[in-house]
Parts: sequence; structure tokens; C-alpha cells
Amino acid sequence: MSANDDIPYKTYLAENELPSEWYNIRADMKKKPAPLLNPATLKPVTAEELEHVFCRELVKQELDETTPFIPIPDEVQKFYRMFRPSPLIRAYFLERALGTPAKIYDKFEGNNPSGSHKLNSAVAQAYYAKAQGLRGVTTETGAGQWGTALSMACAFFGLDCQVYMVKCSYEQKPFRREVMRTYGADVTPSPSMKTNVGRAINEAHPGTTGSLGCAISEAVEAAVSQDGYRYVLGSVLAQVLLHQSIIGLEAKSAFDKLGVKPDIIIGCAGGGSNLGGLIAPFMGEKLRGEADYRFIAVEPASCPSLTRGRYAYDFCDTGRVCPLQKMYTLGHDFIPSANHAGGLRYHGMSATLSELYDQGLMEARSVEQTSVFAAAEQFARVEGILPAPESSHAIRVAIDEALRCKREGKEETILFGLTGTGYFDMVAYQKYNDGSMCDYIPNDAELEASFAKLPRC
Repeated sequence: MSANDDIPYKTYLAENELPSEWYNIRADMKKKPAPLLNPATLKPVTAEELEHVFCRELVKQELDETTPFIPIPDEVQKFYRMFRPSPLIRAYFLERALGTPAKIYDKFEGNNPSGSHKLNSAVAQAYYAKAQGLRGVTTETGAGQWGTALSMACAFFGLDCQVYMVKCSYEQKPFRREVMRTYGADVTPSPSMKTNVGRAINEAHPGTTGSLGCAISEAVEAAVSQDGYRYVLGSVLAQVLLHQSIIGLEAKSAFDKLGVKPDIIIGCAGGGSNLGGLIAPFMGEKLRGEADYRFIAVEPASCPSLTRGRYAYDFCDTGRVCPLQKMYTLGHDFIPSANHAGGLRYHGMSATLSELYDQGLMEARSVEQTSVFAAAEQFARVEGILPAPESSHAIRVAIDEALRCKREGKEETILFGLTGTGYFDMVAYQKYNDGSMCDYIPNDAELEASFAKLPRC
């Protein structure tokens, strides 16, 4: 780090600079995402139909494609002030280790009690559930970040929390599971034998390690079968991207404060929550013709929905109890390998991000698991933060882009989303360090078998 460099290592906003509104990216999209469809009628779902599953106010947010800014409730803002603003960090030591002329920044979302960006939406969804007078909520979780965040938010607002955790993560990450239980959540490995859909999935896929699609099906069934409960989702849906826009809004304000403009913005992509939130205000500028940026979505090669999926209507869950969504998908019946980036093991992608990608407004790359952990360890050794496996996908491509800048002699500014910490992912780090981690990539025949089961719409 140069002693003469006047850019601070970390940049925070003052409390009075915190965003008071979320940004709805769909309001600036000329071509909107395709509507959710009722699988029985193949007609767009109505608010009344969605309110059987989701909280009333969240349904309004889900269906709103015209309001650019939506006020953040006072109670949610008060909760945010426990951990927001999150820092925008200049990765000087990584730049030096790479010998790159590029300037690398990360927006660090792991400095809150739940350890990840998921708390941004969990607080909002728990607040709306409490305001509606509900007894509790059900949900799914992959790697456990969302379940952890929601269990914490539910404890704060006095709600019961029932979590269906993808079975391989339930087994790989016992301490994440115990944090959820400590906050009062009931945690069930999915697919389980507690629900009709769980039993059906176990029968169809004996010994399965599960997937987010399976866990979603179980959580939805649990919600609709109990009075006073609703289902809440940690990614994919427009309402979640809306809440996560707080990440990008803060990042944009911090860059404006520094007088810096990023050239490339990179985020890991599973269902789309963190990526959508990070890029939101920057993409808004691009959609309005005010500025231009490169956006790169990074996904695991084991679950490559954007880079190898089909843009089609598909069920959001394996049990086919949810609405149909037009998205890049590997097929609702696709169950990925037990990748250690559990939060990215979803068969589809956010409808909003899918539409932006289809329009050529952002890029996508898939990366293999061992290269991701190599990047994670390199980052940890020079920057001191142990990143979550999900975040490390973005780190991998940020490093690759910085090295490209080195080869080409370009002084570009790179921003990536550091979504959380990896302290509950040490089994994965152990396997990488022991040399026992493998890279699984589905072959074309596997994907074609899954595509064959896509619904005909």
C-alpha cells in the first residue's frame, strides 16, 4: 500500500447517509421479467393466490414493476443500524500480491451477527410477517446463511421459525445448524419424511443429498398446512432482490464519496439475491443510459444455470408446488452434486437476472470448486478475511480479471461482493487442504434428461 495513497482502506457511510428506500430495478427495465404463472391455469398468478403462501406486503413488492423506490419501514431501518452500513474495502494487499494495476474493492457483508448478506432480507420479511400478525414462518436454506439470518430475525420479532436445510449441508455444517437452533429455529434435513413432498422425493431419489428445490417444496407445504404461517424465501424472488439492493445502494454512495467509478462488478450467483442487490443501482444507471459497467455473474460449474441452462418456464421447486417462473434453469428435477458452496446449489436463477442476462446486459461464468478454494485461500492469506465458499466464486473471477488487467496493462476498477464469512465451512476448507476435494461437472446427457422434464407452457 502506498503511503501517499489518499483512498482509505475501508469506507463507511455516516448514519444519516444510510439508504431509507430500497431500489426496485424492474421499474427501469423496458422489457420486464415474464410473470409468475399458476401451474394449474398457466395464467399469471394473482395477489390473492400468492397471499396463501407469502406475507401480504411481500406479495405487493413481488408484483410491483413500476415503483422505483420503496420506503424501508422504520423498524427495519432501526434493525439495519445494528450492522449497517457495511464497509467498502480496498483490497490493497491482494492488488500487491497479484502485481496488478487494477484497483480491487469488495463490499463486505459478513460483519453482522449472522455472518452474511442474508440478514438484509430476513429482517424485512420477519418484520412484515410480524406486522401481519402471523405466528411463524417456514423456509429452506442451502449452506445455512439464510436459515441463520432468518432464525435471528424471527427471534428478534418473536416469531416461530421452521427451517428445511439441504441434507448435505445439514451434515457438512453442523455448527451452522446449531446456531439456528440457538436462535430458536426448528431445523430439519431435507428431503425429510415430515412432509408429503419430502417422502415422494426420497422415494424417487433414494439416498439423495437434497437440493434447494427439494427444501423449498417442503417449506411451502409446511407453511400452507399450518394456520398462522407463511413461507419466506431467501433468494430468487423479486422481493428479495429488492431488499438486497441496500448493498448496491451503499456501495454506490461510497464510491461517489470517493469519486471513483467501478468498471467491473462481480457477484456470485445461485438464486440471485446478492448479485441482484449488489448490481441494482449500477444496472439502473445502465438501463437509463446514464453510465456503463460490465457485470459478471459467477456460478459453480456443478450447477451452471446461466451458462448451460435453458431460458424457459419451470417450477421453482422440485416438488412442483410453487408457481412457474421463466428463468435460466437446469430443470426442477436436477439435483446437483454435494458442492461445498451450498448456497449456490439451486437449479434456476432469478427471473429479473435471467431477463437481464438474456438481453445481454450482463455476463456469466462458471468456475470449478478447487479453483474457487484456491482463490479463497489466497484472499484469506493476504486480506485476512476467511470468505464463504459462495463469495469465493466472485473472488476467483475478480482475481482473474485483475490478472487480465496486468497482462493488458489496464488500470480498471473492480468491485466484487464479499457476501459473508466462511467460519462454518471449515469441512470444505479441510477437504481442499487435504487434497480430497473434487470437481464435478454435469455432462450434457444429465442436463438433457433434466431439460426433458421442463413443463410445456
